[in-house]
Amino acid sequence: MIGIRAARLFAPPNGPVEVIIRGADPETQYTLLLIDSAGEVLGMAKELRSGRVDLLSVLPGVQGMNRAAWLQLAANDSAIGSPLVIQPLLEPPPVRTVRSKRPDGTTEFTKVVGWGSEALDPDDTTIDEIKRSWIDGDPPVLSGYRIYPDMDVLVRTDHGEMRIALAPHEAPATAWNFRTLVREGFYDRGGFHRIVPADREGRPFVIQGGDPTLTGNGGPGHVVALEPSRLPHDYGVLSMARADEPHSAGSQFFIALGREATARLDGQYCAFGFVVSGSRTIDSIAASPIANPSTGRPEEIPAILSMQLVAAPARMPGTDRSSERVKPTTESGGVPPTVR
Repeated sequence: MIGIRAARLFAPPNGPVEVIIRGADPETQYTLLLIDSAGEVLGMAKELRSGRVDLLSVLPGVQGMNRAAWLQLAANDSAIGSPLVIQPLLEPPPVRTVRSKRPDGTTEFTKVVGWGSEALDPDDTTIDEIKRSWIDGDPPVLSGYRIYPDMDVLVRTDHGEMRIALAPHEAPATAWNFRTLVREGFYDRGGFHRIVPADREGRPFVIQGGDPTLTGNGGPGHVVALEPSRLPHDYGVLSMARADEPHSAGSQFFIALGREATARLDGQYCAFGFVVSGSRTIDSIAASPIANPSTGRPEEIPAILSMQLVAAPARMPGTDRSSERVKPTTESGGVPPTVR
């Protein structure tokens, strides 16, 4: 079968950064495209043949990358197979936080207000004084590249299926952690233990899963650092749940049910993917009868039967998969729940 694969998962910063073109027709010339998340071509290598290809030699744009991009093999203007993700290994800037109060005026929480020397909200003048105390972290250092097949996640539940596209360009470590847990079967036979179909103002909020204990307190035995994802929380967007400490995410995730109530989560939680099919499944889970509205505990926990990695579709110039994100099946963002 014609396609490409990485010569190794990790490659050093100065190369070689190799992929292998396999099964190629010796009479055909192949093109390798480097494409960003919005479908913009960052580089193109033509007239390639079977065998090893050092990306640093044929695609100079790789060395200037600061976000993950996709490597797509093509012939005669037609894509061949799924792409590879190529991720520069760069540490995120230091997260900046303050203690703040929730809308109730009494409950305190740790609020993210910036990354490195940049404020999360440039128009927020209340942190100008705080910024003076920020100490610059070390400049980012490229430690190499991670190269791997692009995969979607197929989620099978007792309410139906959904398919998730990951966003390694926004949250590379978080997306990698999630797909690793999926691959190892961590989420199989789990469920959505917390369902908040609406916030206090009646606006669609989230459904949450990923805890093997189904108590809301379980995890994978490790934590993942918060990353500065720019993916907005909106209907169908996948994000990591965490405790008050910013770097406390592990395996628990949530799917947003609408923009109005979840916009405040931007920058505070790490969005790392989005559902591209299965809006009816999302809305069905969100409509589950709730036993305890204060905790979001459903009467019967919607089951995750299995999760598996499946080949992502090809990417070509102009392809922006965020346009494939599902829309709610009702104007309100889901079927009205039954709360008891």
